[in-house]
Amino acid sequence: KDIQFIRSNYYNKLEIARFTSSLGKFVGYTEFGVKQANYWNSNPSFISGLKAQREAYCLTNVGIDYQTA
Repeated sequence: KDIQFIRSNYYNKLEIARFTSSLGKFVGYTEFGVKQANYWNSNPSFISGLKAQREAYCLTNVGIDYQTA
């Protein structure tokens, strides 16, 4: 249950914004990143798609990492 989906956006090797499934929204780290985060957060279908990525990608693949040989 403590698995997170994180999507980071970079520009010139600087992280400008990050989506974390635990928060459920984007957080901006630069002036441009804050503007982008506000834009992305205002689109509920985009945010719900990213939240669904946790179930689709993370939770289906977590068993692979914890399998015993």
